[in-house]
Amino acid sequence: MVDLISPSDAEVALNPLLDPEDSTQLPDPSVLVIFGASGDLTARKLIPALWHLHVNGLLSDRFAMVGVARTHLDDIEFRNKMRDAVREFGGGTDPDGMMWEAFAERLHYQPLAYDDDTAYSSLKGRIGDLDRKFGTNGNVLYYVATPPTLYTVILSKLGGAGLAKTQTGFSRVVIEKPFGRDRKSATELNRHAVEVFGEDNVYRIDHYLGKETVQNILVFRFANGIFEPIWNREYIDHVQITAAETVGVEARAGYYDQSGCLRDMFQNHMLQLLCYVAMEPPTSLKAESVRNEKVKVLEAIKPFSPEEAGKQTVRAQYGEGAVAGSEVQGYKDEAGVGNDSSTETYAALRLEVDTWRFAGVPFYIRSGKRMAKRDTEISIQFKAVPHLMFPQGHEDQIKPNVLTMRIQPDEGITLSLEAKVPGPTMHVRPVQMDFDYGTTFGQRSADAYERLLLDAFAGDQMLFARGDWVETSWGIIDPILEAWNDTSGPLPVYNSGSWGPEEAEEFIAQDGREWRRL
Repeated sequence: MVDLISPSDAEVALNPLLDPEDSTQLPDPSVLVIFGASGDLTARKLIPALWHLHVNGLLSDRFAMVGVARTHLDDIEFRNKMRDAVREFGGGTDPDGMMWEAFAERLHYQPLAYDDDTAYSSLKGRIGDLDRKFGTNGNVLYYVATPPTLYTVILSKLGGAGLAKTQTGFSRVVIEKPFGRDRKSATELNRHAVEVFGEDNVYRIDHYLGKETVQNILVFRFANGIFEPIWNREYIDHVQITAAETVGVEARAGYYDQSGCLRDMFQNHMLQLLCYVAMEPPTSLKAESVRNEKVKVLEAIKPFSPEEAGKQTVRAQYGEGAVAGSEVQGYKDEAGVGNDSSTETYAALRLEVDTWRFAGVPFYIRSGKRMAKRDTEISIQFKAVPHLMFPQGHEDQIKPNVLTMRIQPDEGITLSLEAKVPGPTMHVRPVQMDFDYGTTFGQRSADAYERLLLDAFAGDQMLFARGDWVETSWGIIDPILEAWNDTSGPLPVYNSGSWGPEEAEEFIAQDGREWRRL
């Protein structure tokens, strides 16, 4: 059993994004240190997120950032590269004028060899200089955006250089996924991170948790009295969670071929979404209240035996085909992928959450690359009415109600209902009640990294994975990987631009159900 942690009165209450006009809730002054600052994640996500926070007045006036990486750059070169990154990935905002200059003067860079003790001593001096210049009160947030093979090295060097503890402020670390590649390595990484920083200062990031619709699951369930009473096995037939991508492995073949879809998507994103659907009401929005309930969900999922894994899972690899009208090559033809690769690019699981609320309700979870459409959604299919009094001729399409939460790209919620077709005769067809974030609120949704960075600055861990959650999730994934490793023969192949292999259709059809067409 995993020990659950009780909420602390010292937890930070609300995140600044919830009430941006309340200046008392702005993040504390701090220095942000990004390891891997010359990499793709920094350019595509982290710097554009910081830029938007700056433009919207959500960064402290006493904020500074230092990027570190092996690449040799000076401050001016780094700032120019980050300006180009904001132009390309900043969502159309123009990084010019006084607003950019005020932001750029906060950006600094220092070359660093990750395994060099003296480099960390120099970094400590640089942080001290920035602390005195910007008045950051000794607060430091480290963001580890490097390949996972460097996580332990960086944590060890930070601890050895005395950078993980401060006398006057906080010292926190954000660690990107993947957090381990199995339960054993995740447990070891957890042990190391907690020894250096302490659990309260470790932020294991999953960018899905920063998405508006994911957070809105809690509001939808627990702020609307008409849904929670029917959110259980008496009314729900099954749940489908889909994360479909149109892209292939692109430049990530070196990582992806060692990981595969199950490690890349299920251990983190997909199980997090399942937890939000299946969790019990937390006592509050304090981080530990919410995270306790999520751990309970994972504990209620019985791990597969090798025999069960063969029946309750499907895996496949994409072949050649057409996506968005363009011909694309198969996975084994991608640069960096071997002809004998058995790495799955598609996976589907059937899980059950053995709780009073959801016992017997199957959760069908699927994710794949080179699919027909980019779409991530949660679909709750309710049971059919017990007695149907209406005629069911060829014009009628009477189906069970379905509630769909769209995570990306078009965030929103749709509820399908049955309605009478206008006219003198009784014919029934499904209609939709639709809520769209962009249309309803008329403003840009904050990027997931904006929200998560603010939470890390503010000391709010609710949207970050706790160590026991990570280890328990690997306890679900490991037996599947072991069963797959013991299975010989080629993987099924699905055409790029399709909805996956035929085996996946047969997999869900054996339960008398079918996948939603997105």
